[in-house]
Amino acid sequence: MSDTPLTPELILETAEDVLRRYGPAKATVVDVARALGVSHGSVYRHFPSKAALRDTVAERWLCRINPALTEIVAEDAPAADRLRRWLETLMHSKRSRAQDDPELFATYLALAAEARTVVTAHVSDMVGQLARIIADGVQRGEFTTPDPATAARAVFDATIRFHNPAHAADWSDPEIAKAFDAVWSLILSGLSVRPIPPLK
Repeated sequence: MSDTPLTPELILETAEDVLRRYGPAKATVVDVARALGVSHGSVYRHFPSKAALRDTVAERWLCRINPALTEIVAEDAPAADRLRRWLETLMHSKRSRAQDDPELFATYLALAAEARTVVTAHVSDMVGQLARIIADGVQRGEFTTPDPATAARAVFDATIRFHNPAHAADWSDPEIAKAFDAVWSLILSGLSVRPIPPLK
């Protein structure tokens, strides 16, 4: 056994390596314990079940984008600029993961499909960040909407093709940027106090 203390973080890092090596269908808690040089009971002391371990791995993966997004939310900049950069940051993060390591991306996609509660909480957090940007835009007089939370959910849903991994096959479409610009134009027109000139 390694002299390194067994921590949840170490278990999660090792679980990611094991999942990459064996895939989600074959990877087990025993495999993770073997890679750590401990008994599977030691792993279960930190994570009560295989599902709990896999859910936490999925949550960890989903939340890696959060620091970049929360930084954009907190900026003192026009709301429209922040809203677009927030969406673009989310989109580029997902796309780079899919393109840089397709096998690992597929592994995490399978984990996320199992971790419905984790995904629901993640989406709720994402929509909450959008709502804060939109509410700030209303306060600044840039946006007009009676319900920033509902508007945020509409923005999230309207752009789902560009950031939801279920649509990853669409991301290599050469027209995807133009499609996003069209959706963005509609979003901005719907939120803005002043009319937005059409895209050229």
